Amino acid sequence: MKIIIAGPGCPRCITTENNVRKACEELNIEAEITHLYDLKEFAKLGIIMTPAVVIDGKVVVMGKVPTVEEIKKILSKK
Repeated sequence: MKIIIAGPGCPRCITTENNVRKACEELNIEAEITHLYDLKEFAKLGIIMTPAVVIDGKVVVMGKVPTVEEIKKILSKK
């Protein structure tokens, strides 16, 4: 599973990344987690608001900081 956190590096984006990592840890999911900072790349993915979470090429969260529980629910459906 490949997870991308898209955001310029603001506190909200950092919190989102931390929440994604914690959710993966709690669910024992091995994922390649990266942080994307390039605004041009955001547009290519269809992201217009940050923070955003992209799982295997699909934007699953955009414009809000998801909680660990919200991320766990999303991951459970994968």
